[in-house]
Amino acid sequence: MFWWFEREGLRTTIEVLHLPTGDYELRITDPDGVERVECFTNADDLAKRQQALQDALVASGWARSGEWLL
Repeated sequence: MFWWFEREGLRTTIEVLHLPTGDYELRITDPDGVERVECFTNADDLAKRQQALQDALVASGWARSGEWLL
């Protein structure tokens, strides 16, 4: 799933991947194209981290852009 956020003409994305191993990856792509990857073995921990990232983006002036995409 993808979520897009925009601020002052810049865009950042959050992507969640469910891997064939059963684990998860949370990928954050910064406006400059740098990608950070965090790995999770538990869906609850992933969901908490994802929500914390989204809350932090909104608190720092980023706005969700469009709907999430599967």
